[in-house]
Amino acid sequence: MWFAIPDRWPCRRRHLIYDPGERKLGRKSSRPGDDDPMSLVVAFSGHNGAVIAGDLREILMQGPDAETAGFEQELYSGQIVNDTDLGKRAAERGIALQVRDDKCKVSEQGGILVGEVSESDGATVRIRRLFVSCGTYAIIEITEGKMVLQKTGKGSSFVVLGNEVTKRIAHDMIQEEWKNGTFADAVRIIIGIMTSAASCTASVSRAYTILQTRRRADLDIATIMNFEKGSRDQEGGR
Repeated sequence: MWFAIPDRWPCRRRHLIYDPGERKLGRKSSRPGDDDPMSLVVAFSGHNGAVIAGDLREILMQGPDAETAGFEQELYSGQIVNDTDLGKRAAERGIALQVRDDKCKVSEQGGILVGEVSESDGATVRIRRLFVSCGTYAIIEITEGKMVLQKTGKGSSFVVLGNEVTKRIAHDMIQEEWKNGTFADAVRIIIGIMTSAASCTASVSRAYTILQTRRRADLDIATIMNFEKGSRDQEGGR
């Protein structure tokens, strides 16, 4: 198995890739803006199907920089478990919060499943998109209109965009539950990750959207770079 953890903001963002066909564990340091710490997007690209799930939470916060940084560290490391503690801890630190659980982060277009997370840092908005189809995936980052292809992969793979605690939950569940099983097993594991994460951290919502496809679509560079958010054919959800 192989885990890749690219560069991230200090103490924060990473993505995790689990390739059942590999036998080694690797890490590499990351770049700023790898993904959104208040998002959990989990996908599986299998030879006979692909599935993606995304939570619906978005948290906006305003307060002193030092207090906000400390609050984020508590939240992303799993110290804040539920919404009651979320509001209480924010108030203790003098932070104003806006929490919404209606931000759809996954979609399907032409047999390609897409997960998107974003983060604002002042006037700069960073977007990360995960594209998944049967047996293949790709990740791009968009900053100030500039697109960078970060990674592509083929074969059966789990891909997770999340924060410290959600990736730890995903890592443990995949290692414990995935035995090179069926596509249905992969779907079951992803549902388990989404449910478990929601019970362990207030950084993600309890509700989520889950999409599947059995279509095999080409993830060529032109398709990825020219992707436009448009009509979405969504199914499932909870």
